[in-house]
Amino acid sequence: MSLELLQQHTLEKTEFRGETTVTVAPENLREVCLHCKKMLGFELLLDITATDHLDRNPRFDVTYELNRPEDATQLRIKTSPVPPALPELPELPSVSDIYPGADWLEREVYDLSGVRFSDHPDLRRLNMWEGYPYHPLRKDFPLAGVPTDIPELAFSEPAPLKGGPFVSQPTDSSPSAREPRANTL
Repeated sequence: MSLELLQQHTLEKTEFRGETTVTVAPENLREVCLHCKKMLGFELLLDITATDHLDRNPRFDVTYELNRPEDATQLRIKTSPVPPALPELPELPSVSDIYPGADWLEREVYDLSGVRFSDHPDLRRLNMWEGYPYHPLRKDFPLAGVPTDIPELAFSEPAPLKGGPFVSQPTDSSPSAREPRANTL
């Protein structure tokens, strides 16, 4: 297993509780991911996440969780701050051709955090509806949400249960009696 290319592109390496994290520049991400898969055996991409550092410019880091199934070794690849391609729209190269599972993960990161992935085969929203102008996991998104003029796309009334939509009291009654929304699905 050749670690030279990985070491060559690593800006920082940290070890914590048996987990290794390497930080790479965004322009080296594809080469490092390809090397990790082909030469080091990290065949599985488990997750992609974006971290918003509102007080920093550029403000986003993107982290890739890789796994080598033969010995259950995990490797975390973190990009150094992702520069914006356009104001407020950071961009990274897509790795969906290297790790097919990245397709949906990149769409989710784009949808919720606003990080774009160049050369992605189908970069469109996954959770929010098309045309929604916000990215809800950004730190500048209000905790209470943004009011909408389209009530059929979001709750327009308070949840029917006191304490929130997923809180119910213990009882011997049926699930539909405990959760009024269960009847509307």
